Amino acid sequence: MSHPNPYDVQKAEILNVIEESPQIKTFQLKLEKPLEFKTGQFVELSVPGIGEAPFTPSSSHYESEEIEVSIMKTGSVTEKIHEAKKGDIFGIRGPYGKGYPLDKFKGKDVLLLGGGVGLAPLRCLLQTLIHDIDDYRSITVCFGAKTPQDMIYKDQIKEWKNYDRIHQLCTVDECKPQDDWKGRTGVVTVLLDDIKIDPAEAVAVVCGPPIMMKFGTFSLIDKGLKEENIYLSMEKKMYCGFGECRHCVMGGYYACKDGPVFTYDKIKDVEKIWE
Repeated sequence: MSHPNPYDVQKAEILNVIEESPQIKTFQLKLEKPLEFKTGQFVELSVPGIGEAPFTPSSSHYESEEIEVSIMKTGSVTEKIHEAKKGDIFGIRGPYGKGYPLDKFKGKDVLLLGGGVGLAPLRCLLQTLIHDIDDYRSITVCFGAKTPQDMIYKDQIKEWKNYDRIHQLCTVDECKPQDDWKGRTGVVTVLLDDIKIDPAEAVAVVCGPPIMMKFGTFSLIDKGLKEENIYLSMEKKMYCGFGECRHCVMGGYYACKDGPVFTYDKIKDVEKIWE
């Protein structure tokens, strides 16, 4: 449930900072008061005196007193966030947007396809799915990164392999002999050749860089998935969080209010969707 005052900010103390990769850190945050959200929704994280930006929590939506947010250093705000340390205070407001309709996932094969920092919202979704794992026929996780050093959530990836119902596949775009990489090499869509799901009874969630989402979506359609069963996270287009700035207008939709989760059939005709 969204907060009644969309501008209301609460304090969030940094409990721990995990360096996931050279460009991505996960911040474990203790909140002043519980923040109830649904997987797929997002929050606005702010650095006092610097600015704010939207991020999707990377922890399960069953956790409300402490949350985790994984952030890639891409600009002035995220650079300042990356300088923060244990004990520092962020501002946080939200949640905003609409999450994944998990009721529609029940009893089906669920496929998660992601790359880079796009794994953050997928980690939130996966941990939520694991909480109710018996509700789903299977869960297939396809993760990609540029290099082995850029692969995030390394410890969690090892833990997820322990679940019989989870089929996990990883790849990197490139690697060197000294990397000792034992997984696949190539863009993340190469993993779709190895998936074992029934396209007629499957839902897929795609999150990552626009080019990866574009070709990932096309590959899933080629595999037989229905357009209305392919869910895309369009969070990159957001700014204020609740439709006032119009930065995230997508055709007749606002990414922040109507999304950031959309099925492909809803937005496939939106101009410049992949930019």
